[in-house]
Amino acid sequence: MSEPSQSPAWRRIPEGVAGAAVTVARAAGHAALHPRATLDRARHLPDIAPALGQAVKPLLTGRVDDWRGEYAYTLGEQAFVYGFPYIYNAQLRYDWVTQPRNPATVPYAAVNHFWHAERLLDATYRDGGCPNNDTLYSVAWVNLTAEPVILSHPDMGERYFSFELVGITSDNFDYVGQRTTGPDAGDFALVGPEWKGKLPAEVRRLKKAPSPWVLVLGRTLVSGPDDVPRVRELQERYRLTPLSLFGKPDAQVPESRDVLTPVPAREDPLGPWKTLNAMLAENPPPSHHRVLLQQFAQIGIGPGLDVEAQPEAVRRSLSRAAAVGVPLFRQQLLSGDWAHLVNGWRYPPPQMGRFGDDFLKRAADQSLLGVAANDPAEAVYLLNFDDADGRKLTSEGRYELRFPGDALPPVDAFWSMTAYGEDMNLIPNPEDRYAVGDRSTGLEWDADGGLTIHLQSEPPEQGREANWLPTAKEGTWFVALRMYRPHPEVIDGAWECPPLTRVA
Repeated sequence: MSEPSQSPAWRRIPEGVAGAAVTVARAAGHAALHPRATLDRARHLPDIAPALGQAVKPLLTGRVDDWRGEYAYTLGEQAFVYGFPYIYNAQLRYDWVTQPRNPATVPYAAVNHFWHAERLLDATYRDGGCPNNDTLYSVAWVNLTAEPVILSHPDMGERYFSFELVGITSDNFDYVGQRTTGPDAGDFALVGPEWKGKLPAEVRRLKKAPSPWVLVLGRTLVSGPDDVPRVRELQERYRLTPLSLFGKPDAQVPESRDVLTPVPAREDPLGPWKTLNAMLAENPPPSHHRVLLQQFAQIGIGPGLDVEAQPEAVRRSLSRAAAVGVPLFRQQLLSGDWAHLVNGWRYPPPQMGRFGDDFLKRAADQSLLGVAANDPAEAVYLLNFDDADGRKLTSEGRYELRFPGDALPPVDAFWSMTAYGEDMNLIPNPEDRYAVGDRSTGLEWDADGGLTIHLQSEPPEQGREANWLPTAKEGTWFVALRMYRPHPEVIDGAWECPPLTRVA
């Protein structure tokens, strides 16, 4: 869901499993631009330094002091990779359902109720996370344990919209939207894994959810600030209705905020495991994971198990495994192993959004990086940190990106390009211009029908201002190209985005 790393700007990511999204978003942005410094600092973080010391001791001495502890550590690392999305989403759900921060920009709504973004974000928003300037979000945590919940929307006309439906492991299981179900008004049933029954004839059944709890991530395209009131009117007509209340005039959906309270790692080193065990009990994993869970059960990890009942050596090793888990994910992200590089642009793999049993990528490249990730058929986000010569994009440089007339981003919905500073925020500029794309007004087109975008901190020469994407006046920056409903050649990498060329 993250932007551009497939997550919205307002998400909160656990720091060492629990903490604030802002810290992680800024750290991720800095890490991408300064990997060596980031890794050096990680080695000296006070909360993980003792655990890291224990982790490398056997490598340095060639001795294992306690086989049980070492086995618990190696198995615990695998369990943490497997279970991170459960731990992460427990914190996210708790925050968005029970902890009001700034309801205009950060989700806060009762279970089975939508939260709606009220405005497009601009440079006054400084919470990081690479916010987009294209859509308003509509977000809800939905409980399908007792019965289905009906998602309803009005006729959307020609406007792009989507509701991404996400299971507790961060994998998508279906969509409602322009691409999948069409623009006409409709009612769609979110059905839990155990429910059996009949739906009203007018309700369309979606694919069965893989977990009793699901996340709904809605996006509605906004043409500009003047279009926000019209989108807000549409949002107010989005509905989530439990089946038992569906069709009843003036039915009021109860406002419950009763969700599992995660145990923060900063309060209890075994907190992540306690949270995981509770989440696995609440959201049973698929049956084909049985053999894996039997292994984890040997160290107290599994639905409803008690890690406190494990021997001291095992508990100590589990604390160590949890401490180094998130840094491990971050290093995997920095490695770029998940992406295909084309002209400096990072192309996501086709499995993005549904990594399934690829547990490492599910944890690092889908859950930690972005809460959830759009299926490539719905949207592809490309990132670029370097110019055509492989040098970092800098404030003093002036750059051009030229799309030939026959090679504009091929999409059925829309595309846009946005620049971000090191803090992963939009870049302040006197024109309040944060994106250039196919909906931008007044663009100057090249003679062959192509488009040249000027990326620099100061306005370009007269006549080119409409094609100007302002960049940072200090430090380094990066750019994201978003393509919604991209053509197949984008998804398979046959369409190659041109490089950023430094011109001065």
